[in-house]
Amino acid sequence: MKGLNKLSFKFRTFALIKKRKKMSIITQNISIQKVSKSRISEVNFKNLSFGQEFSDHMLVCDYKNGVWQQPQIVPFENISLSPASKIFHYGQSVFEGMKAYKDKNDEILLFRPLENQKRINISSKRLAIPEFPENYFMESLETLLKLDKDWIPTTDGSSLYIRPFVFATGNGFHASPSDAYKFIIATSPSGAYFSGKVKVLIEEKYSRSANGGVGFAKAGGNYAGQFYPTQLAKEKGYQQVIWTDDNTHEYIEEAGAMNIFIRIGDTLITTPTSDRILDGITRKSIITIAEDAGIKVEIRKVKVSELIDASKKGELKEMFGAGTAAVISPIAGFGFRGEDYELPTLENSYATQLKKQITNIQYNRAEDKFGWRYKVKE
Repeated sequence: MKGLNKLSFKFRTFALIKKRKKMSIITQNISIQKVSKSRISEVNFKNLSFGQEFSDHMLVCDYKNGVWQQPQIVPFENISLSPASKIFHYGQSVFEGMKAYKDKNDEILLFRPLENQKRINISSKRLAIPEFPENYFMESLETLLKLDKDWIPTTDGSSLYIRPFVFATGNGFHASPSDAYKFIIATSPSGAYFSGKVKVLIEEKYSRSANGGVGFAKAGGNYAGQFYPTQLAKEKGYQQVIWTDDNTHEYIEEAGAMNIFIRIGDTLITTPTSDRILDGITRKSIITIAEDAGIKVEIRKVKVSELIDASKKGELKEMFGAGTAAVISPIAGFGFRGEDYELPTLENSYATQLKKQITNIQYNRAEDKFGWRYKVKE
């Protein structure tokens, strides 16, 4: 390609055969096309918003003729698709959210990346998308991060946000799964996702997901369906929505696009995962760290009425959302049926303690007794 330096990094040959899908995958290298000039000098790394700037390169891999093709790293650029591409008509698309960090030794670190690799395939399977091989995922990701290493910010609270995603590229108006897909990993140097506490509204009319649906998958349509109810909540003065179950609207489920945690007394409570609720990696990490610290944790259903009752009695100490982007987002108060309930301000909250412990592991500032930190080898 004109203006590009074409390189090819040789990797070990491997073959992966999936008998269940009768799909064979064979590769010998990852093709790399470097930009002629980096855009990094145009970015103010001291004032990064979330997900607005994009690194020089991206990973692209196509699925066609029943196999995943050779992964390629190319300059970050627009994609050309036919108006008949099935992604536009039937929404076959899933994604993941990850972060890369640099420690004081300039080493590249990831946080539980194999959990993301497993989960994108769980999501893909639910939407009839071919699963992406673990070897492809990790080698492609590590190669991309090493190439764009200078894009990983080092200011406190910042990171390189990583967005793996896959979508249908096959053409046709017939309502059926696509015969072609595109897997991409794009990265974005980012600052904090949220700043400060948020005020939320408990939703009783609209539902995020339903039993037997795709609520547990990171499907793009799940998030599209949240935007309108959230917009209505914002018009009432709230920043986010707390979702309740689709059947009775009696039970708390998630906080916006995050898993939810509730502290009643000294007990930390989170709702169980299900067809409707995402199995969050940050959620799992918080449960483990909290239990290790001696905090009592309960994984159970929570009624809205229990939340209201605990608030009136002064027993509701904290609520916070948990997810990759924000890590932990404290909730200042919530609204329900025209009444607002404020949460107390605590000096040493569980949210503060747990976020510090997770981020210290992520940035290599503390011991990783759980083996979650993943070093990208140079």
